[in-house]
Amino acid sequence: MTHNEDSAPPLPNFLKQLADDPRVTVRRPGAPDPNGKCVVYWMQRAQRGVDNHAVNLAVGIANRMGLPLVVYFAAISNFPHANLRHYVFLNQGLPDIEEDLAKRNISFVMRRAPHESHERFFADVQAAIVIGDENPMREPERWRRHLAETLRIPFWTVDTDVVVPSKLIEKAQYGAYTIRPRLYRLLPDYLKPYENPHAEHAWQRPKGFHADSVHEDITRGWPDLDRSVEPVAAWQGGAHAAQKRLKLFASKMLAGYETQRNKPENDGTSCMSPYLHYGHIGPQTIALAINAAVKANPAFATARDSYFNELIAWRELAVNFVRFSPVYDTPECAEDWARKTLAEHAKDEREVLYTQAKLEHAQTHDDLWNAAQLQMVRHGWMHNYLRMYWAKKILEWTPDIATAYRICVHLNDKYFLDGRDPNGYAGIAWALVGKFDRAWNERPIFGKRRYMSGASTGRKFDSKRYIQQMFALPEPDGTPAKERPLPARQGATLFDL
Repeated sequence: MTHNEDSAPPLPNFLKQLADDPRVTVRRPGAPDPNGKCVVYWMQRAQRGVDNHAVNLAVGIANRMGLPLVVYFAAISNFPHANLRHYVFLNQGLPDIEEDLAKRNISFVMRRAPHESHERFFADVQAAIVIGDENPMREPERWRRHLAETLRIPFWTVDTDVVVPSKLIEKAQYGAYTIRPRLYRLLPDYLKPYENPHAEHAWQRPKGFHADSVHEDITRGWPDLDRSVEPVAAWQGGAHAAQKRLKLFASKMLAGYETQRNKPENDGTSCMSPYLHYGHIGPQTIALAINAAVKANPAFATARDSYFNELIAWRELAVNFVRFSPVYDTPECAEDWARKTLAEHAKDEREVLYTQAKLEHAQTHDDLWNAAQLQMVRHGWMHNYLRMYWAKKILEWTPDIATAYRICVHLNDKYFLDGRDPNGYAGIAWALVGKFDRAWNERPIFGKRRYMSGASTGRKFDSKRYIQQMFALPEPDGTPAKERPLPARQGATLFDL
């Protein structure tokens, strides 16, 4: 033990107890700086001021230490694959965070590039300890590892965006059927209401302290930001919009969820995925609201069970997938059986091939696929049932699995508000390489991977109505859609495909 370690103050017992929470990962150990002036929560993934385990932990630590809590958000200009559409949705949520934290006597500070240095901020406020949130994606995880190596004060992260702490599922899961019973056994321990405590000590901003306004455009002056993908006027980001949609779903839509959820032509799903991606709402808040609706009307129980299968089992399977598979966005994530069938059918001839540009602009012979692509480009979201069909057709219309995977990931990341997310990468892996699926009957191109035809897919809902709706979607800024002629059929009809 070095002299510095020997003379370091001991870790208080209350911190030892908090560190044992399965949601907590101690990335840099040690006692808080005794000369620190505040506790800092570096907010990144969980962008909300209430129902946030990381905020609540940080409040508890600050109150025990007799210090104020400062929540810090760094608006970086180069988040991987993010463009104007994504930043505007994020930007819309910042005032909600500030407002909700202020009600808890917590200060919120946002600094935007080029003034967003974490280390500089922690020094400016004289942080005693830093709390962060978990993000299993490759680059955000690298940021956390780097910060743990450079900080001289303790750094903990909190698993805020799953119901069951991820570390309790200790290895990669093969499918929903393996993770579901593990998660559901633990639900009674973790699906509990949030306390949302208030901070006892207010933070006094130092004279000359730099902070940017959350009410202004955070992207102004960023010359390298991709502004080619417009924001979607139909979506409003933020915790308050998320809560409003959740209230509508739980009170008015849950009753019909089982019959409407697989009808893309109807508004029958919760549409929570963009809000979950940005952390404007957490899955625990959603699950508690659904349970409350079932308590008020027990007839909704089966709808609740179907919804929890998506919200908890499949979503947390996706988080598990990203945590344990560093190649989650490539064909290398395939299981052995899928690798074998991929190799056997690698040179299968395609009847039609499309370039990335043709696919991106929805210029194929398949009206249903084009409609789904238009929903992605114009609306920033796609019904989950169509996402499966969308990806599988890209596999069928491109020369090889590497090209199909690259195009799927590119379009997913570029246009979806809920893209760049474990759920999106898990969905692509399911569709393209059979991840979490089983082997099926062998057929050209797909081998033993599951096939979806336009005929079978289109018969399961009112596909004609859906196509009409998507072709009439307004442009992202809300202006009426440009007249779009039906594409040439190349001798095929929708239901021949």
